[in-house]
Amino acid sequence: MKKLRTILLFAIAFFSTTTFATTWNEPWQDKVIKEADFFVLAKINSFDRKEGASIEIIKSLGGQELTGKIKITDFYLLELCSSSGGHGAEFNFEDMTECYIFIKKNDKGNYCIATPTTGFNVVVNGNVCATYRHSYHQALVPADTYEKTMTAIFNKYHNKPYDNQFINEYVNKYLSLKPAGFKESEINTFFSQHVALECAYHLRLTGLYSKIIPFLNDTSNFHNQVSGARALISYNTDECKQELLKVISDTTRSNFVQVLCIWTLSEFKPRELKDQLIKISETASTEENGFGGNIMDPRVCTDFPNVKRAILKLTDSL
Repeated sequence: MKKLRTILLFAIAFFSTTTFATTWNEPWQDKVIKEADFFVLAKINSFDRKEGASIEIIKSLGGQELTGKIKITDFYLLELCSSSGGHGAEFNFEDMTECYIFIKKNDKGNYCIATPTTGFNVVVNGNVCATYRHSYHQALVPADTYEKTMTAIFNKYHNKPYDNQFINEYVNKYLSLKPAGFKESEINTFFSQHVALECAYHLRLTGLYSKIIPFLNDTSNFHNQVSGARALISYNTDECKQELLKVISDTTRSNFVQVLCIWTLSEFKPRELKDQLIKISETASTEENGFGGNIMDPRVCTDFPNVKRAILKLTDSL
């Protein structure tokens, strides 16, 4: 179990080598959810790497109700970067029995998943290998928690009501605790806090600022900082802007975290900070930035800017 949890945190190189000749730009989870028509729990009856998968709907959770057996035959967010040797993108549901899946109907009457590597979350012994942020960063979450939180997120993006009481109680419970880490005694709390922070981001939750800041400033834990930066998206205040600016200008902080802070700051359109940001950009890192991982991973070309490029894109928009 400990090994599985470690793998889930980084989600690197878990797909067949037959896909290595083909690479794609992997979308973030909010885009996957926004562009899906349905959210379901399904049984994988069979699959063919080239032709797709036959699935049976166990439970319809979001969108119009789906029932019975349907076919997955294509991808709705596949942005190829390279293809060689005649190999296109392939399906891979190897050793998967039940999955939560985001689905879009295609013009042929069948259905699509987002890409070969995202838009589905496998169920393992009552837990879900869950994506709330990006398929490179997964967490192990109890199925009941996953279902309630992800249904709320799906409904939010599709302008439908969701269970506010459950979400508020869950988020407040776990964000009231000290930021957890990867120790065996803390890992379940860490995953729960990851879910809570990502819910704050997707659902645009307010009233949590003082509880989120400790995660942004937890320099011992990369993932807490990333989710903390994202969760501040609803806090367009001078204090929040200064906290984000502090991270962006701190060269000891992770370049990845700095870019997430820039992206959150960009949501506020901080014209009053333009001169400061231009000044910071003069010495900002130009080092290659991104998710890292195995160079043979088909998601290797996922676009992620260096710090300087992210700042300049922001200042150009102000």
